[in-house]
Amino acid sequence: MKMPYLSRREWVSNPRGDVLSGLVVAIALVPEAIGFSVIAGVDPKVGLYASVVIATVIAFVGGRPAMISAATAATAVLMVDLVRDYGVQYLFAATILMGLIQIVAGALKLGRLMRFVSQSVMTGFVNALAILIFLAQMPELIGVPTATYALIAAGLAIIYGLPFLTRAVPSPLVAIVVLTVFVWASGLDVRTVADLGELPSALPSFALPDVPYTLETLRILLPVALALAAVGLLESLLTAQIVDDMTDTPSSKSHECVGQGVANMASAVFGGMGGCAMIGQSVINVSSGGRGRLSTLVAGLFLLVLLVLLQDLLAAIPVGALTAVMIMVSINTFSWRSIARLRSNPVPSSAVMLATVAVTVATHDLAKGVLVGVLLSGVFFAGKVARLSRVSSSLSADGRTRTYLVEGQVFFASASTFAEAIDVLEPVERIVIDVGAAHFWDISAVGALDRVVMKARGHGRIVEVRGLNAASATMVERFAVHDKAGAGDAVTGH
Repeated sequence: MKMPYLSRREWVSNPRGDVLSGLVVAIALVPEAIGFSVIAGVDPKVGLYASVVIATVIAFVGGRPAMISAATAATAVLMVDLVRDYGVQYLFAATILMGLIQIVAGALKLGRLMRFVSQSVMTGFVNALAILIFLAQMPELIGVPTATYALIAAGLAIIYGLPFLTRAVPSPLVAIVVLTVFVWASGLDVRTVADLGELPSALPSFALPDVPYTLETLRILLPVALALAAVGLLESLLTAQIVDDMTDTPSSKSHECVGQGVANMASAVFGGMGGCAMIGQSVINVSSGGRGRLSTLVAGLFLLVLLVLLQDLLAAIPVGALTAVMIMVSINTFSWRSIARLRSNPVPSSAVMLATVAVTVATHDLAKGVLVGVLLSGVFFAGKVARLSRVSSSLSADGRTRTYLVEGQVFFASASTFAEAIDVLEPVERIVIDVGAAHFWDISAVGALDRVVMKARGHGRIVEVRGLNAASATMVERFAVHDKAGAGDAVTGH
């Protein structure tokens, strides 16, 4: 198999655009990486190291060129309880396990399962993520000095106002710089990044997680790792599809799954948290001209340069400025159009979206919310398809034969309706079941056919099943019992 990082075209076809876009992304990553560290309850260096390592590694092993992966809110919100209860070393161990799961998922080509995630589930996922990001800011919005509220308001004003003047630099970065300078110059007594924990002042170093390697540790880590892996892959594959559409180029979803796993494992052994692809940063990269793997590599390496050279400046950033950035991320992530479409969309679609949001917010687990959404989508779809099947009948002129015409799809959701539509008690000599316009999908459908035929025989009726297409006939031959036990009855195909 040809590895994606060996493609020369993906590295050097757009060097100028990739380098410039990578610089822009690296600058924009700084406040978000720190903010996501705060959400997860870890030192800022954990998110910053993660962003450096993940972006650098994924540039080589990912399946989607120009996509940006780093520490994200989607994974950060799942880490809070583990970090609080067991400490950061357990987070590193969970991240390694998360990476292993993602590699296995890629090897099994589970990226194909994305086709079963409906648009309603995607919308619910995005909305729930936005709500969780906002809820994570509540500690910085309740019981804080009045000056903090002023900083947050000023930060939001800059973030949303600056783009009307210029888009040359990311407005969140400008807000961070302006508010940091103001707090330093005025001597305002507010919490800064230095109060949140130690910032990195050197290159990240290799170290395995300091946890006991026991079954009890695995019991603690596995649920968190599974949730992190599922959410990370879900957001990464969704982002890959968005970048595919923006650049009109394909990507390997299986390679992306493996790449995410390798990058997360590397992040953990170098002191970083788990992450995944970032929708916002990937869009920034592509919009700024990034098209190749070089843009992602430059983003990771330049971010490391910023950390080493500007460490003192990062420590002076006020927490209120970061809160403003995270509120912006929450507002921009939420699909506001989905609220207006609740009335116009089909009721099942709206129900799936709302259920995804409700379960996710209630459990703080994006994976559970998506799972519920996918299951509901399947139930509603099955119900819709089941309603498309129908059974009609006609009686022969001599009153001795009843012919039933079955149309549509017969499967577990419509099998009982099919069986109930055939009256085996009617005083006729012969029952003909014409399925030429129907398709039998599963053993539930075959079982319903069995019940009808066997009951009819039990009441002395002669039964003929005609018109089975090739696929349905194969199902009947393999799983049905009526055609093996009925003397004189017939089962025919086209």
